[in-house]
Amino acid sequence: MNLNPAHINEPVQKEFLSVIKEYERVIYKVCYLYTTRNATLGDLYQEVILNLWKAYPKFRKECKISTWIYRIALNTCISFIRKEKNVPEIVALTREADWMTEEKDELTEMLRQLYRMINQLGQLDKSIVLLYLEEKSYEEIAEITGLTVTNVATKLSRIKDKLKKMKKEE
Repeated sequence: MNLNPAHINEPVQKEFLSVIKEYERVIYKVCYLYTTRNATLGDLYQEVILNLWKAYPKFRKECKISTWIYRIALNTCISFIRKEKNVPEIVALTREADWMTEEKDELTEMLRQLYRMINQLGQLDKSIVLLYLEEKSYEEIAEITGLTVTNVATKLSRIKDKLKKMKKEE
């Protein structure tokens, strides 16, 4: 059985492209949170798409497609960062990340501040808070991260406390 993506038929390719188009913003959000000086948004996005493409023939639809995409995107970004041996740094929002909002207003500034603080969290905490902000249930977050539902709830509570503390210190 040949699972080489180059041998995938055209309908599967079209299906894959449709899935990527539907979840493009989600993939960008995950990549954005792991952007560093040496791991640019474009590099991470390309790496995630490549890994999704390689894994697509093996996707068994045992979970939601969004869960599968999050899992691969998070694992790819974390692996990329580990491989580069870089510590994530705080980066300014760029045009590529303007998916949050077009208008420059109070909400935009609050979102920038939130993302700056999230960028200071550890890799697992960053993943959990991202999924939480995407309105994933505790069960979905547990499935994506491999944690228990109880552990997710505990970690989220601690993350919220950390973020509140960061806010007060600014």
